[in-house]
Amino acid sequence: MKFSFLHLALCFLTTLPALARDPNVILIFTDDQGYNDLSCFGSETIKTPHIDALAEKGLRLTDFHVPSPVCSPSRAGLLTGCYPKRVGMHQHVLFPKSTYGLNPEELTIADHLKANGYATACIGKWHLGHLPKFLPRANGFDFYFGIPYSNDMNHPANQKRPKLPSDELWADQKTAVTLWNTPLIRNEEIIEVPVDQQTITRRYTDEAIQFITSNKDRPFFLYLPHSMPHIPLYVPDDAYDSDPANAYKCVIEHIDAETGRLTRTLKELGLEDDTIIIYTTDNGPWLKFKNHGGSAKPLRDGKGTTFEGGQRVPFIISWPGHIPAGGKSDELTSSLDLFPTIASLTGKPLKPAKKIDGIDISKVLTAGEESPRDEFLHYTSSGELDGLRQGDWKLLLRKKGAGKPQVQLYDLSKDIGERTNLASKYPEKVTTLQKRMTELDAEITTNARPVGGKFNR
Repeated sequence: MKFSFLHLALCFLTTLPALARDPNVILIFTDDQGYNDLSCFGSETIKTPHIDALAEKGLRLTDFHVPSPVCSPSRAGLLTGCYPKRVGMHQHVLFPKSTYGLNPEELTIADHLKANGYATACIGKWHLGHLPKFLPRANGFDFYFGIPYSNDMNHPANQKRPKLPSDELWADQKTAVTLWNTPLIRNEEIIEVPVDQQTITRRYTDEAIQFITSNKDRPFFLYLPHSMPHIPLYVPDDAYDSDPANAYKCVIEHIDAETGRLTRTLKELGLEDDTIIIYTTDNGPWLKFKNHGGSAKPLRDGKGTTFEGGQRVPFIISWPGHIPAGGKSDELTSSLDLFPTIASLTGKPLKPAKKIDGIDISKVLTAGEESPRDEFLHYTSSGELDGLRQGDWKLLLRKKGAGKPQVQLYDLSKDIGERTNLASKYPEKVTTLQKRMTELDAEITTNARPVGGKFNR
């Protein structure tokens, strides 16, 4: 923890105002955005002034982790506060042929806030079950507008998918936008096939602004999971640069501009000080697509891996008058922690009937305290136990085929890029961490709850 943030927090707490109303919550959640893909997280090429402004008014978490390096499990963990394995959503991503989804009997952030008088909306990519019984309105949301799975998947059975994106397709957006037969849904009804992906980020924002405006006199929870920058990449004509080298940059800067529209709306409606805004992403960047993917520097690797680049992601939270401005915390935190934390910040304490894995980190955010989280399990994109973070130590058991796993041990306080394997130097630490990760996983496995529907990828 930086002294500057501790000093700010201590000064700030003496003037912390009482809540005039229940705070609104806006959770902006991008897809496949890297740790380095915001100006305020070190990007030298991507300009994100509106998102940076949120960081200037609030706090950045630099050691924030998602529970899976791929989409569906990560989203399940975010909304339920549970490791994906605990809710049966750990075995990779869902596809248009999948007959399962997030079990509606699970308690979500939306369920909890709705039960406490909040208006709730999900606007964007869902990817937790495309069948009506698994869509957002079955999981606590009053309203849904968005695509049900990734934007490179086709309705109805994922057939005839074109090759993944290329510079040629970026150069011809008008043709490329017709190649993926991805549906757009309002509530449970498909209203457009294929969705116009050139305009979808802006249309999400249009719907979000309408929702905010319609609910300006009551507390609301807006979950805004953008379908970009997952490939294929698109932007509207006024945000387009024909040079494919700038494809990814265009998409992030367009998301930033649309974030600016949201924050302006809040200011115009007098809601800026009454709204908690969180900005983060589901996993690291899809590096193999080069200029169509992002950057996780200085971290190792990206999406699909349990290295830091796959699961450590940018995180920003802003709430003027309650979270000290301009802060940075290096404490270990996770998207699993957002459910109990949001419950705490909104004054709606969480008392779940079923066990969750999230921990309330509100004091980390508002008072600069140490994180109550000291451990974090790593699972592969297919849901296999792969490692444990404990303090600054990280153990990975990298399996390759049927052979013995390759044991890797890193001290992240000195080696954030995971370059120096210390397993042979500290065998006792390896043994201790391996025993602990097995214990933690065994409890989750024993008490795992059923997924919704019949498992079928």
